[in-house]
Amino acid sequence: MKKIVVTVLCMFFAAAATKAQVSSTQTVSLSLTDFIEMDFTATGTATGPTVTMNFNTTDDYANGVTSSAQQIKVMSNRDFNVTVKSSSTSFSYTGATTPAPVMPVSGILNLMVSANATGGTIAAPFTSYASVTSTNQNLITAGNNGGNQTFSVQYKATPGFAYPAGTYATTVVYTATQQ
Repeated sequence: MKKIVVTVLCMFFAAAATKAQVSSTQTVSLSLTDFIEMDFTATGTATGPTVTMNFNTTDDYANGVTSSAQQIKVMSNRDFNVTVKSSSTSFSYTGATTPAPVMPVSGILNLMVSANATGGTIAAPFTSYASVTSTNQNLITAGNNGGNQTFSVQYKATPGFAYPAGTYATTVVYTATQQ
């Protein structure tokens, strides 16, 4: 009789410990698109601050003037390349000389990559100062995907003594393209 009571009690507790159970499932789908963005860190936008290079001494005209470093950040979910070019073949001119002098960008405005944290390679010839032209030139190749891939550039202008006083400007265009 003791065995029957113990057996019944064990079955009772086992049944009480077992509960009914049911499962449901749901699929979660992420729809990602290719994404790339490039900003100047100084402004947080795709438009960088104006870089003003003043020529005040004979040495400035003879040897050129160098800008401070301009940092650019690329955010991309794929590896990328960056190219550079001037928006035109000549600087625009604002000043008193008539007719307006024509200063070519190529041969006057030079650029080099002064820092590279993209995981990519600085394209030749931009490991040192090289001329900016109006056609796309590789600047960074095989940059790694990520949210904070930065590089910095510096400009050097060497107009010499051939141009009158005034303000000469051009727009430098950087283009990041996913691989």
